[in-house]
Amino acid sequence: MCNSMIKSRQGHFATVDGRRVLQPTCNRVVVPPTSKDLVTLKKPVPKTITASMRLSPPISPKILRKSVKGSDEKPLSSPKLASSTKPIVRKNSNGLSISGAISLESSMNSSSSSSSSIDLKVPGSIAAARREEAMLTQARRKMRIAHYGRTKAKVAPIVVDQFPLEAVNTRLEKRCSFITSNSDPIYVAYHDEEWGVPVHDDNMLFELLVLAGAQVGSDWATVLKKRNDFRMAFSGFDPEIVSRFSERQIVSVSAQYRIDLGKVRGIVDNANRILDVQSEFGSLNAYLWGFVNHKPIATQYKSCRKIPVKTSKSESISKELVKRGFRYVGPTVVHSFMQAAGLTNDHLVTCPRHLHCSSSLSSPS
Repeated sequence: MCNSMIKSRQGHFATVDGRRVLQPTCNRVVVPPTSKDLVTLKKPVPKTITASMRLSPPISPKILRKSVKGSDEKPLSSPKLASSTKPIVRKNSNGLSISGAISLESSMNSSSSSSSSIDLKVPGSIAAARREEAMLTQARRKMRIAHYGRTKAKVAPIVVDQFPLEAVNTRLEKRCSFITSNSDPIYVAYHDEEWGVPVHDDNMLFELLVLAGAQVGSDWATVLKKRNDFRMAFSGFDPEIVSRFSERQIVSVSAQYRIDLGKVRGIVDNANRILDVQSEFGSLNAYLWGFVNHKPIATQYKSCRKIPVKTSKSESISKELVKRGFRYVGPTVVHSFMQAAGLTNDHLVTCPRHLHCSSSLSSPS
């Protein structure tokens, strides 16, 4: 047994006629290796690594050990990996994200680098696309409105022969914008006939002063509907009669016509102050119109938003009236009274009443 072990170490076994025969080492015959005994060499690693090779998944060593028969045969690929593709995202040194789906078959074939789909995009590409779309929309809008204000509007000429002159004037001229289609007819009639027309009668001036104070906290349409009640309650606004009202009459007027008791007392006090003015200046008309030099104040308002609720002139008149003992004559009330009595023409320039009220001159007392 020991001799056989020594011989086995000094020789080798060979197969002769299907049997294993121990032979000396010198009789060993070197058999050239067959294709089956060849081991597939690993592919040389290229010096430059492309993006497709960088993104390819690692190849299993088991696949590399399988021999490739002939140069024309295609490399083996795993059916699972070849059929499925997974997106891979990497970031390079410049901050760009590289996303793509690369198959295992295309990664093993170094010559076919075009088969891998690589898409380079900037981070936040959705927001960038939206910003670009908004910029394009804005640019198109600018081009669309670039001609605004540069081309003359085409206005069709109005043929006067086909329409009466009054109809043409009505279409071209409009009332003040606070008169609308929903305005009360009594208010529209007041605007078209009385508002802004110069008034020189003392009783009428007294009436307008009372109505201007009564419309505070209300509106002109409501006050105009109660205008006849005011005239009946205060005897046609005769200062001499109103100044002699007793306390019993004041309470009766307040209860009968539903007028605030304090306002009724204020109207009676104002009637006494008017008598003082008449004795000093001759008439209330001369006193009030003297503040505007006996000529209406002409304004050139193009919008009702520009019309103020009070002016420096109404404030100065209000101070003088308060000094004389008048009540309910604040700057806003005085300015409303000036508009109603024609001391100021606040009709809009587009209103047909503006020219009519401007041509009306106050007559000297």
